[in-house]
Amino acid sequence: MKKTVRIFWRIFGVGFILFIALVLMANFGVFGKMPSLSELENPSILQASEVYAEDGTLMGKYYTERGNRSNVKYSDISTHVIDALVATEDERFHQHSGIDFKSTLRAILTLGSQGGGSTITQQLAKALLAQGSKNRATRVIEKLKEWIIAVKLEKNFTKEEIITLYLNVVPFGNNIYGIRNAARSFFQKEPDRLNVEEAALLVGMLKGNSIYNPTHNPKAALDRRNIVIGQMEVNGKIKPTEAAKFKATPIKLNYKKLDENTGYAPYFREVLKSELREALKGLKNPNGDDYSIYNDGLKVYTTINIQMQEIAEEGMAQHMLLLQKGINARSDFKNGSIWKGREKFLEKAAKESDRWKNLEEDGLSDKEIRASFDVKVPMKVFVWNSKREKDTTLTPMDSIKYHLQMEQAGFMAMDPVTGEVRAWVGGIDFKTYKNDHVNLNTKRQVGSTIKPFLYTQAMEERGFTPETEWENVAQFFPGSGWVPSGRKCGGGSMSMANALAFSKNCATAYIMKQVGPQQFSDFLSRISIPTKVKPYPSIALGTCDLSIYEMLWGYTIFAGRGFSTRPYSISRIEDRNGNVIKRFDYSVNRKEAISEVTAYTMARMMQGTVDKGTARGMRSRVGAAEMGGKTGTTDDNADAWFIGYTPQLLAGSWVGFEYQFMRNQGDGSRIARPITEYFFRKVLANKKLGIEKDAKFVKPAEMENEINSADIIISDSDPNPGAEGNDQGVGNEQDYYNDYDSPDTLGPESKPLPVEEDNKLPKKDTTKTITKSTAIKNEDPSIKPIGSATEEPEKKKGLLKRLLKKKND
Repeated sequence: MKKTVRIFWRIFGVGFILFIALVLMANFGVFGKMPSLSELENPSILQASEVYAEDGTLMGKYYTERGNRSNVKYSDISTHVIDALVATEDERFHQHSGIDFKSTLRAILTLGSQGGGSTITQQLAKALLAQGSKNRATRVIEKLKEWIIAVKLEKNFTKEEIITLYLNVVPFGNNIYGIRNAARSFFQKEPDRLNVEEAALLVGMLKGNSIYNPTHNPKAALDRRNIVIGQMEVNGKIKPTEAAKFKATPIKLNYKKLDENTGYAPYFREVLKSELREALKGLKNPNGDDYSIYNDGLKVYTTINIQMQEIAEEGMAQHMLLLQKGINARSDFKNGSIWKGREKFLEKAAKESDRWKNLEEDGLSDKEIRASFDVKVPMKVFVWNSKREKDTTLTPMDSIKYHLQMEQAGFMAMDPVTGEVRAWVGGIDFKTYKNDHVNLNTKRQVGSTIKPFLYTQAMEERGFTPETEWENVAQFFPGSGWVPSGRKCGGGSMSMANALAFSKNCATAYIMKQVGPQQFSDFLSRISIPTKVKPYPSIALGTCDLSIYEMLWGYTIFAGRGFSTRPYSISRIEDRNGNVIKRFDYSVNRKEAISEVTAYTMARMMQGTVDKGTARGMRSRVGAAEMGGKTGTTDDNADAWFIGYTPQLLAGSWVGFEYQFMRNQGDGSRIARPITEYFFRKVLANKKLGIEKDAKFVKPAEMENEINSADIIISDSDPNPGAEGNDQGVGNEQDYYNDYDSPDTLGPESKPLPVEEDNKLPKKDTTKTITKSTAIKNEDPSIKPIGSATEEPEKKKGLLKRLLKKKND
């Protein structure tokens, strides 16, 4: 044997031995940990958690940068995708055992000019190992590891399982992973619905998801798609005539990436994160670790009704667009005088902006950063159009003013009996405004929406009835002052039902005098209002700050037959394999707060608001047989509220600005009610939603044949004008603490009326009995009010006793 031949075989032998040694060393983890057999059989791939509506509609996902993927079964992938993938990436996929030596040798000899040598299985191994070093020496080791894993994958998985796993992990650019996310993002369809052209486009992107991304490089993407179609033709997957037809078809995208700013109910999904974390406390994933909402592929099924959610968002958008047109026409907004003397708010907003923080990280001084806020730059701003944005050029400071001058809103709807949240709209645009105005932690002055709670307590504990009458005059609370602070009252007497329907502040102050501030504060806690409300007399008019979430929670006692029901939004949580790891039962969120008789009577009495009162005609416009509701307005129209309900649905809206000094252009009926009214009208008109127009509040058994809605008499018009509709305002808690120490802090229409020198009310006849009832007989002298502005009148027999009396009495 020639010397050169012997040298060749020696080199070959040594090289082969070194190669085997490298393979063995790699297999045993010398060059880094290798996944075990059990890990290969159950690969742990970062997977996004998905949030679903009650009907199974995908609402959105939680994921990390590399975790934006959703797994799919082989049977749920279009055959066109499988054919395109095998024809383009690995023609001998069904023949090899993980490594295609023919393709590998070709890739080495041609230096990759005629294609790479990696099989689909090797590419999957690379994805599982998360490798991709640019260092050649390191890449050789990585390649050996990929070969080892590829062989193991072929031994432990079927070809179908390998393709499925591969298509679930591959990247498609734009932080989109997996065929399911790609199909949803680029075409708004599930992967089993992809046609040949769509499948070829997505498979073509695997060669270079940036170069061949149709959103960035449509020409390159088209050319690459046609190459894939050509490969499908060569491999007999489609006919030549079909291939020619498909190649001539232009790319048709319907691109919409599902991220935190898109999808259904983005405000709700953000709040849901904390609720989800709380629900998962103490639960462990199969690895023994705490569940991650970003990486463990959980499926979260919520109570949100997609159609109701869409109606809510649509109603808010339509109404807020109209309101904003009026706001933009205001002279103080147009000339910027709204900010005169309030520059500190703008400076605060500037320092809290991302722009300021980014420039700060770049090393600029505060002075340099502030100067940059007065230089015009190109930017996108929020506008009321289909895209909710437009390109413009503004200074960053002008941008802050512009965005703060946008009126905000919040809306929530729920089942008042079960507590299931049906719709949640936390603001006008989640991408621009992250502050959620429904959230438990976002509180605003509630105004007159709190009055039904006080009337309920008076009925429940003080024997008041809808017909109980008293004078509509301001009340003096020793040590605190007059309520209301401005003492604007229409005078005269009125029934409890009329006082609530027309939202009378002075009449309500009288009820507070009978109930007591501390007792009312305790009652709010009793009906499960989470915020501890301080016992100022003025809370009767809604000077306290509460959230929409809390107010709707409180209002469940009316349609909920006396039960306070906490709103909840998760029905069950499943792991990535579909196993239920937690279910939720609404019954644990319910507790009895008031009697069923009081709840029913209040529900019927509150119909006065939506029939003849401050929300006059709403019930007939939405088409409800029975309905209750209440408007709310605060000083200077800073906050506008409306909460309404039918026996099956409870909903509420708030409208205002981030800063209260900017004020609305009307009261709760004009500013907030239209959002809730639109919602009820649309929902009640849609029979598929199951909310019945003819539904009526359940009458307690002891009230059968004893009372009808007609028994609660409401005036056809405001008997004493001068309450909520005229923006009387409510002041604030401190306004009533020192009896006019600082009257200038009140709104212009809430300042005290001129009084006589002895600091008493303007002279009037106060000899009338303040409380009277012409509708009730059989007075009960044992029931007395706990105080009044003048003489102490007698109260009437308890409501339940009255209702139980025989008709012939």
